[in-house]
Amino acid sequence: MSSSAILTFASNYSLYCDLITFVLGFIGNILNLLVFVQLKCFRDHRITYYFIIDIIAIFINRTVQLFFTISTSFYQNDLYNNSLIGCRARTVLVQAAGNISYTMVYLAAIDQYCSTNYRPCLRQLFTFRFVQRVIIVTVCFWFSINLLFALYLDVHPLYGCNIYNDIWSQYVIYFHYPVLIGIFPITMASIFSLLAYQNVRRIIRRQIPIERRRFDQQITAMVLIRVIFFLLLFTPWVCYRIYSINATTNNFSALQFSISRLVQVITICFVNVQHGIGFYLYIMISSRYRRQVKYVLRKRIWQLCRCTCHKAPNRIFPDNLSTGSNFELQ
Repeated sequence: MSSSAILTFASNYSLYCDLITFVLGFIGNILNLLVFVQLKCFRDHRITYYFIIDIIAIFINRTVQLFFTISTSFYQNDLYNNSLIGCRARTVLVQAAGNISYTMVYLAAIDQYCSTNYRPCLRQLFTFRFVQRVIIVTVCFWFSINLLFALYLDVHPLYGCNIYNDIWSQYVIYFHYPVLIGIFPITMASIFSLLAYQNVRRIIRRQIPIERRRFDQQITAMVLIRVIFFLLLFTPWVCYRIYSINATTNNFSALQFSISRLVQVITICFVNVQHGIGFYLYIMISSRYRRQVKYVLRKRIWQLCRCTCHKAPNRIFPDNLSTGSNFELQ
């Protein structure tokens, strides 16, 4: 297969993968957001903060990435690899949003470990105010890091948008991607999600209301399944980024460059799948979450739509106070 054929296939694959994962992820994340906002059991729990910020970061990441993909595929204008402004803007927005997203994953694992721990000091460590401050610091940190990262980006006629400064390349190769983006979040997410799972298995020994116990089990399962797929789908992209930055000093042939581009597209697709499958993982592993989704769609959203579409004319009726059901699925 020629290099031009590989590049054409990579471009088409990137477009279709971005469109499919964007649509499925958009639907899933909207449904997640509705459940987290509508149900009191989620609104009153700190873990929802991480989930909501994660969803917002994913929306930013996927929207910007899809914009650049459509620009390249439909208008034959590769803003990322041909324009320095496009290169830096995409890097800051996409990478910062992606970094914030996976940081929320392992922060949720740490929070859930502390909230299910038998030690009172750890259970009281994460408060709503503390979580809000952690999230603000996290957002500021990742945008600052990626702004600095973007300053060292340049556009090469052959290799496109990448880092060509030797000193900054060493930092990126040996610390940024392997440690800050790779080993650290993967290790933190793995360890604390497993510890939280162990805590939940022993939580029956503590005097905790059964509804709270079931909710902790549900949240822990949701965090654990998200961490597992985060490890499986995020690691290949980290490995590719380390390789691509390290390999830019070599003289690539056209065929080698096209193969590298195809590998890049595939690993990015894995990351996009990871961003979009949260809702589908939750309903797959949690029957409780499936019931909560059905409750929100039927009792909340459907009734709201009916009231909006079938408004009765203004009439005066005598007061008739009745006690409705205040049941909310928790």
